[in-house]
Amino acid sequence: MPGEYYFGDRPDESGSLIRKILIWICTAALIAAAAVFGWLYVYNRQLSSVLPSFENALENHEYTKALTMYRDIQAEVLGRDPDDTKTDPKEKEVLAEMESIVYARVDSIEASIRNDRYTPAADDRAFLEQMGELTGARLSLWLESLCGEFLLGTIEKPALEFIFGQVGDYTNIVSSAAPLKKELDSIEIYRGDVQTAEQYFASKSYIEAVDKYEDIISHTTGFVNKYASARLSDCEKEMYDPIMAQCDELLLSYQYYTAENILSDLARIFPDDQKVQAKLLEATSNTSIVVNYTDKVEVLCVKPLIADADLAFRAENNGNTDSLMLTTSEFKAILEQLYTNNYILVDIHNMVDLSSESNVSQLAFKIPEGKKPLVIILENVNYSAYQTGLGISSKLVLNDQNQVCAEYVNASGQTVTSRDAEAIGILDAFVDQHPDFSFNGAKGIVAFTGYETVMGYITNADQVDDRNAALSAMGAVSISPTEAEISSNREAVAAIMDRLKETGWSLASSTYGFINANDCDMDTIQNDTNKWIDQVSSLTGKADILVYPNGNFIKGADPRAVFLKENGFRIFFGVGPTPYYTFGNNYLYLDRTMLNGDTLRSLSFEGIFDAREVYDTKRTKPFS
Repeated sequence: MPGEYYFGDRPDESGSLIRKILIWICTAALIAAAAVFGWLYVYNRQLSSVLPSFENALENHEYTKALTMYRDIQAEVLGRDPDDTKTDPKEKEVLAEMESIVYARVDSIEASIRNDRYTPAADDRAFLEQMGELTGARLSLWLESLCGEFLLGTIEKPALEFIFGQVGDYTNIVSSAAPLKKELDSIEIYRGDVQTAEQYFASKSYIEAVDKYEDIISHTTGFVNKYASARLSDCEKEMYDPIMAQCDELLLSYQYYTAENILSDLARIFPDDQKVQAKLLEATSNTSIVVNYTDKVEVLCVKPLIADADLAFRAENNGNTDSLMLTTSEFKAILEQLYTNNYILVDIHNMVDLSSESNVSQLAFKIPEGKKPLVIILENVNYSAYQTGLGISSKLVLNDQNQVCAEYVNASGQTVTSRDAEAIGILDAFVDQHPDFSFNGAKGIVAFTGYETVMGYITNADQVDDRNAALSAMGAVSISPTEAEISSNREAVAAIMDRLKETGWSLASSTYGFINANDCDMDTIQNDTNKWIDQVSSLTGKADILVYPNGNFIKGADPRAVFLKENGFRIFFGVGPTPYYTFGNNYLYLDRTMLNGDTLRSLSFEGIFDAREVYDTKRTKPFS
């Protein structure tokens, strides 16, 4: 029998064995870890000593030895298991430091060769050549970048030839340098074309840039071809999003013809892109054949409309309102008949080439086949105090949908904000309903004065006296806006101006003080024009259209007209009952027909619209 006695439960022999195995495993792991850490410690100390040795070899001009050190570390990095990251960071740090030391010297020598016409001394040449691929790759990239500079015009051929003469025959780069040197003549031939393409690209004229790069690629090989191909790829990547966004805006603003032209180019550049194809289909579905047009251009002009006819025609002293203005219902009815009679809104700028400052030339005027061109002008949009209480709007505003509306007080004394209160909103809404009434998104011309207000807002302290004089004449309380209020008004007006331009309206001058220009001397013309430029064009942006108040135009050769042209006005509108335009010395002149109560009753609009049908029955004067 066994000699030992146990009290209680007998020990579990299998558990004891497991504990022993675990102890052995842990001990072995600790020994292995110690070995690994010891090896890593020794290896890292060896790595740390490599860099000083590398630097020492360079200082002693032992370039082959230094290159061998570099290659040894590089081989360790390249030969290591990708999953083993224990020592990679340290090795890569050493490699990077080696490269940094070498590249700094290479860059210094390159700068001296380029800037000082330095011919490398024997030791510099030995360094550049004996450091093999480490310096060779750097030199090759330098020569290639210099060829790119030559192509772009930032270095000239003699300097480039000198550089190639200094380093181009080194054994570690001759295989890449020799072919490049042979291409210098070809690069020189295409410098102008490449620089033109680059200018297009830099100015974001992407389609033109693509066309130019593609043309270069079709005529070249080698370096120029490679460069143009890379830049073409860059251009295609950069252009896509902004041009597609631009096309979205064009389609939203009914500029279908412009969108079609751009999207046709995009479809060629991105033939498999479904978004481009879908947008192109949307554009082409809303365009038709265009033809050259040389006949008359109908120009119709209105002043701010009567928003509340009940109030306007029951008010005392409403004679000017009846004589000089249309009601909103009349304007709507006229639009309907113009559309039915195949008129189409056009941008007057489509008729003229204003690229020269000294000459205005006529362009081939194109419109959709079967249509008749129409220009609509809304003039003198300042909403004078004398119009208060006559059912006319008091200012323009933007609503929550960013639509241009007008604000007026109706017969019940309520303030109303509506697109239907003014010609701008009415015409915008009509084009929303009938996009084909507008050729390529054109709406009309809004001509501003600066007297009293702009759009009903005090935008300059200079207007306050005039506004208060008008208010006083009406028996109204004077105003004294603060600088902060005037600044806020300018911001509001600038936002409306921007929205008008975004939605197809052109902005123009009606002179600052709505003056009868031909009755004024030069000093008056100059003062008025300078005030308009200082106070109003800062809100509208540069304007090239002047709508002469009351048709009181100045002949083109008159020194006063020359002054106006010198200040940017090149398109002038007078007044006349029939369509008329002429190109003069650096200007285009057109007559416009005023639409108001008097002209509805007295002029014939046969073929344009039926005046009797559109005439508002709320007018107190009968249609004659």
